[in-house]
Amino acid sequence: MNIAVSPEAHPALVLNADFRPLSYYPLSLWSWQDAIKAVFLDRVNIVAEYELAVHSPSFQMQLPSVVSLKSYVRPGRTPAFTRFNVFLRDQFECQYCGSAVELTFDHIIPRSKGGTTTWKNVCAACSPCNLRKSNKLPREAKMWPRQKPFVPDIEDLHRNGRRFPPNHLHESWMDFLYWDTELDP
Repeated sequence: MNIAVSPEAHPALVLNADFRPLSYYPLSLWSWQDAIKAVFLDRVNIVAEYELAVHSPSFQMQLPSVVSLKSYVRPGRTPAFTRFNVFLRDQFECQYCGSAVELTFDHIIPRSKGGTTTWKNVCAACSPCNLRKSNKLPREAKMWPRQKPFVPDIEDLHRNGRRFPPNHLHESWMDFLYWDTELDP
């Protein structure tokens, strides 16, 4: 079967050499083109395939749906400080009221008062709480985060990421993904 698809269609789940996803959130996915390129460069093993194939006049190949790296990649211990990772650490909830809508991030000690943009001074906050707190210290605003901000490690983010499965999970990926289905994201 010949297919003409966008790079986002039919992604391949990328597993480390130990058959665990490189990351849960965002889920480690490659476009089908990148997966095929990695196969030809002998960097991955094909673990599962889609029913669809790509072909040229002299070659045909099933699209990989799951690939595993041939060489183990040691995960970093400290994740990058990004807005998304702050939200993930704080489980996509305002640390003042628990809302999950209109998230921003708040400097607990405001920048105007010498606060820095670091893991230990930033937390997820909904827009209304962030506006209410404004540039006040927690004691001035009488607003304290539900959890003390901390520097997460990769496992913290993976654990939280498993609470928020993506909208689409191909059936061939399910043996390699472990979502906390009892938890209500």
